[in-house]
Amino acid sequence: MKPSQTRPRIKHGLIAFVGYILSPLSWWNDWFINIPLALAFAWVCSLFYPAAFQAALVGGYWLTNVLGLILLHFGTEQMLTSIPKRLSRRTIIKDLAISLLYTLCIVALAKWKILQPLPIFAHHN
Repeated sequence: MKPSQTRPRIKHGLIAFVGYILSPLSWWNDWFINIPLALAFAWVCSLFYPAAFQAALVGGYWLTNVLGLILLHFGTEQMLTSIPKRLSRRTIIKDLAISLLYTLCIVALAKWKILQPLPIFAHHN
Protein backbone atom coordinates (compact mmCIF):
# COMPACT_ATOMS: atom_id res chain seq x y z
CA MET A 1 0.00 0.00 0.00
CA LYS A 2 1.33 3.43 -0.93
CA PRO A 3 1.90 6.04 1.80
CA SER A 4 -0.66 8.25 0.05
CA GLN A 5 -3.25 5.51 0.66
CA THR A 6 -2.19 4.81 4.24
CA ARG A 7 -2.93 8.25 5.70
CA PRO A 8 -6.60 8.34 4.68
CA ARG A 9 -7.10 4.79 5.97
CA ILE A 10 -5.54 5.66 9.31
CA LYS A 11 -7.63 8.84 9.50
CA HIS A 12 -10.84 6.99 8.69
CA GLY A 13 -9.87 4.19 11.08
CA LEU A 14 -9.55 6.75 13.88
CA ILE A 15 -12.92 8.24 12.94
CA ALA A 16 -14.47 4.77 13.05
CA PHE A 17 -12.84 4.07 16.43
CA VAL A 18 -14.17 7.31 17.95
CA GLY A 19 -17.56 6.48 16.47
CA TYR A 20 -17.46 3.02 18.03
CA ILE A 21 -16.60 4.46 21.44
CA LEU A 22 -19.49 6.94 21.22
CA SER A 23 -21.96 4.50 19.67
CA PRO A 24 -24.45 2.26 21.47
CA LEU A 25 -22.36 -0.69 20.28
CA SER A 26 -19.90 0.11 23.06
CA TRP A 27 -22.52 -0.04 25.81
CA TRP A 28 -19.76 -0.93 28.28
CA ASN A 29 -18.18 2.46 27.66
CA ASP A 30 -21.32 4.55 28.33
CA TRP A 31 -20.39 5.13 31.97
CA PHE A 32 -16.95 6.44 30.97
CA ILE A 33 -17.68 8.42 27.80
CA ASN A 34 -21.30 9.04 26.73
CA ILE A 35 -22.93 9.63 30.10
CA PRO A 36 -20.17 11.99 31.35
CA LEU A 37 -20.39 13.93 28.07
CA ALA A 38 -24.18 14.10 28.35
CA LEU A 39 -23.93 15.08 32.02
CA ALA A 40 -21.44 17.85 31.23
CA PHE A 41 -23.74 19.08 28.48
CA ALA A 42 -26.70 19.03 30.90
CA TRP A 43 -24.73 20.88 33.59
CA VAL A 44 -23.78 23.62 31.14
CA CYS A 45 -27.39 23.91 29.96
CA SER A 46 -28.65 23.99 33.57
CA LEU A 47 -26.40 26.97 34.28
CA PHE A 48 -28.63 28.97 31.97
CA TYR A 49 -31.93 27.20 32.61
CA PRO A 50 -31.95 24.77 35.57
CA ALA A 51 -35.26 23.19 34.57
CA ALA A 52 -33.65 22.02 31.31
CA PHE A 53 -31.26 19.62 33.05
CA GLN A 54 -33.19 16.43 32.37
CA ALA A 55 -34.01 17.30 28.76
CA ALA A 56 -30.40 18.34 28.14
CA LEU A 57 -29.12 15.11 29.73
CA VAL A 58 -31.32 13.02 27.45
CA GLY A 59 -30.55 15.18 24.42
CA GLY A 60 -26.81 15.13 25.08
CA TYR A 61 -26.77 11.37 25.53
CA TRP A 62 -28.82 10.86 22.41
CA LEU A 63 -26.54 13.14 20.40
CA THR A 64 -23.40 11.25 21.50
CA ASN A 65 -24.95 7.95 20.39
CA VAL A 66 -26.19 9.25 17.05
CA LEU A 67 -22.87 10.97 16.38
CA GLY A 68 -21.08 7.74 17.27
CA LEU A 69 -23.12 5.67 14.85
CA ILE A 70 -22.63 8.17 12.07
CA LEU A 71 -18.86 8.40 12.66
CA LEU A 72 -18.56 4.62 12.89
CA HIS A 73 -20.46 4.10 9.68
CA PHE A 74 -18.65 6.85 7.79
CA GLY A 75 -15.15 5.95 9.02
CA THR A 76 -15.53 2.23 8.37
CA GLU A 77 -17.03 2.71 4.94
CA GLN A 78 -14.37 5.19 3.89
CA MET A 79 -11.58 3.03 5.33
CA LEU A 80 -12.68 -0.11 3.48
CA THR A 81 -13.47 1.38 0.10
CA SER A 82 -11.99 4.01 -2.13
CA ILE A 83 -15.42 4.90 -3.52
CA PRO A 84 -17.34 7.22 -1.18
CA LYS A 85 -20.98 6.29 -0.64
CA ARG A 86 -23.88 8.21 0.85
CA LEU A 87 -25.68 7.07 3.97
CA SER A 88 -28.86 5.17 3.13
CA ARG A 89 -32.23 6.06 4.60
CA ARG A 90 -32.46 2.58 6.13
CA THR A 91 -29.12 2.98 7.92
CA ILE A 92 -30.10 6.36 9.33
CA ILE A 93 -33.45 5.00 10.57
CA LYS A 94 -31.71 2.01 12.18
CA ASP A 95 -29.16 4.29 13.87
CA LEU A 96 -31.94 6.52 15.20
CA ALA A 97 -33.97 3.55 16.51
CA ILE A 98 -31.00 2.15 18.45
CA SER A 99 -30.30 5.57 19.90
CA LEU A 100 -33.94 5.96 20.92
CA LEU A 101 -33.79 2.67 22.86
CA TYR A 102 -30.74 3.82 24.79
CA THR A 103 -32.42 7.18 25.36
CA LEU A 104 -35.28 5.48 27.15
CA CYS A 105 -32.73 3.96 29.55
CA ILE A 106 -31.22 7.38 30.30
CA VAL A 107 -34.68 8.88 30.87
CA ALA A 108 -35.39 6.13 33.41
CA LEU A 109 -32.08 6.81 35.22
CA ALA A 110 -32.90 10.53 35.40
CA LYS A 111 -36.49 9.88 36.55
CA TRP A 112 -35.22 7.58 39.33
CA LYS A 113 -32.78 10.37 40.27
CA ILE A 114 -29.76 8.15 39.68
CA LEU A 115 -28.50 10.90 37.35
CA GLN A 116 -29.17 14.43 38.55
CA PRO A 117 -27.67 17.93 38.60
CA LEU A 118 -24.70 18.75 40.77
CA PRO A 119 -25.93 20.18 44.11
CA ILE A 120 -24.40 23.58 43.31
CA PHE A 121 -26.55 23.78 40.16
CA ALA A 122 -29.73 22.36 41.64
CA HIS A 123 -32.69 24.70 41.72
CA HIS A 124 -33.89 25.22 45.28
CA ASN A 125 -37.45 26.39 45.98
